[in-house]
Amino acid sequence: MVTPYWITAFLDFAAGGFDEGVRFWSAVTSFDVSPRRGQAGEFATLLPDDGDPFLRVQRLAEGPDRIHLDLHVGDPRRAADRAIGLGAQEVADHGYVVLRSPGGLTFCFVSHEAATRPGPTSWPAGASLVDQVCLDVPATAYQGESVFWRDLTGWEERRSAVSTDFHSLARPDGHPLRLLLQRLGEQTGEVRAHLDWSTTDRSAETERHVALGARVEVVHSVWTVLTDPNGRRYCLTDRDPETGMLR
Repeated sequence: MVTPYWITAFLDFAAGGFDEGVRFWSAVTSFDVSPRRGQAGEFATLLPDDGDPFLRVQRLAEGPDRIHLDLHVGDPRRAADRAIGLGAQEVADHGYVVLRSPGGLTFCFVSHEAATRPGPTSWPAGASLVDQVCLDVPATAYQGESVFWRDLTGWEERRSAVSTDFHSLARPDGHPLRLLLQRLGEQTGEVRAHLDWSTTDRSAETERHVALGARVEVVHSVWTVLTDPNGRRYCLTDRDPETGMLR
């Protein structure tokens, strides 16, 4: 199998912000942190109460905070060769294969098994779930990057009801993370990514995040942009945590 049966989002932290970043994301999701692994204890997994993990953390040796994706497939090498044919660039093969998309977003093909999507977490004022990765794409790269991710995943494109600068790829049943592509106002630069939450009560969820150390950056009609204690942007949205769709 060369199309992904699971997607994991990695929160990659600059070295100095790793401990604080992991503390915040564990608290805000209510997910426990696994024992650290790797030669320098640079990796860990956020463990949901139910279902299989889909969020992991990494302390970077250099560079700023970022998001990268792990695409779970039956044959990482074969999947990587196919991705290269679609325009990706290979970075390294460690048994798992590290690549960059045509626009520069880092992703990996891995073979770890996972199958059960976790449900939303219930809070006193509602429920919420990290359930979407938004790819932030400079305008000149938007069309090419959109075609690349559509063809790589095999997921159908969907127009956004919010803006012509957004479109999503229809998540198959059971997958933990949706993919949304956003066309940025800037013309050039590398593609990056941020995480989005679905919420049943965005106002109450915002208050909960702020109490844990987040800051509100801007409030839009159906989503709110926040930053974590390290300055990493993410969004709370009015999408339904069960379906991922706007209510």
